[in-house]
Amino acid sequence: MLDERARTLLKTLVERYIADGQPVGSRTLSRASGLELSPATIRNVMADLEELGLIASPHTSAGRVPTARGYRVFVDTMLTAQPLDLSRVDPGLAAVREQVQADQPQRVIAQAAQVLSNLSHFVGVVTSPRKAGVFRHIEFLRLSERRVLVILVDADGDVQNRVIVTARDYTQGELVEATNYLNSHYAGLSLDGIRERLKTEIEALRGEIATLMQAAVQAGSEALAESTEQVVVSGERNLLEVQDFGSDLGALRKLFDLFERKTELMRLLEVSSRAEGVRIYIGGESGVVPFEALSVVSAPYVVDGEVVGTLGVIGPTRMPYERMIQIVDITSRLVSHALSHHRH
Repeated sequence: MLDERARTLLKTLVERYIADGQPVGSRTLSRASGLELSPATIRNVMADLEELGLIASPHTSAGRVPTARGYRVFVDTMLTAQPLDLSRVDPGLAAVREQVQADQPQRVIAQAAQVLSNLSHFVGVVTSPRKAGVFRHIEFLRLSERRVLVILVDADGDVQNRVIVTARDYTQGELVEATNYLNSHYAGLSLDGIRERLKTEIEALRGEIATLMQAAVQAGSEALAESTEQVVVSGERNLLEVQDFGSDLGALRKLFDLFERKTELMRLLEVSSRAEGVRIYIGGESGVVPFEALSVVSAPYVVDGEVVGTLGVIGPTRMPYERMIQIVDITSRLVSHALSHHRH
């Protein structure tokens, strides 16, 4: 798409702009790129890059800045992020190992969000590990006409209580029968697994047991969703320091609204949990963070071989991507390690 000369100039321009935050002029480009080109040639190449939508001229300056599309080309074709050698990382990253300790998953998540934020100087976000939702024991208790208390004990021994309203009144005897049936046939399965089996077994089950079971699975899923803090966000205030946003209070307000609306962050991070390794969303690409001036660098983390959550950094489009990739990559590996069960 771009010849070698245009690629070199675009790469140089993006790197200079990330480093300095100032629009880059052709004289700076000529010096920094190491290319022996006349100012006229550089201006021509810049005009081509602008026509392609990869760079733009802010009104106030003769220099150019990268567009979201320009960053995209840079990230996809010009980044050379090396895998990190943990023994030689800078002290900030080395300290991560000490900070992410495995005593309690929720603490690991909170620490990871903080580490991401401290190292990037932007916003760290981490989704809590999705629980497998395996139930060990279930019980139904009649509270009053058509109101039944469902008591669910999960694999970790956590107890969830939900009140469900049933279509008809059940006697305590019927509820005991349903309790015994479900514990003998379904205990140890995940809620998703039970849902799948119910689809095929619904014909064979007596109507009321099937109905109670569906209500219990629904109640269990809701209880699980509520029992974990879905997204942990750390360092929102760092964005107040970012000069790209500092003057635009409207954009900042929208941003802070986003951090309040955890569900949208969840959607964004859910998308990346289906990807391998580090993903980068630039400008409005994610469709969830609709800000041209924001980028997200994220990666899934794994517990015992299974992707259970995602973490990442949200910051200005003008961020040092190479370093962000390293920070996100190493944090996801450390969280995976801290939460997996190969500890001695």
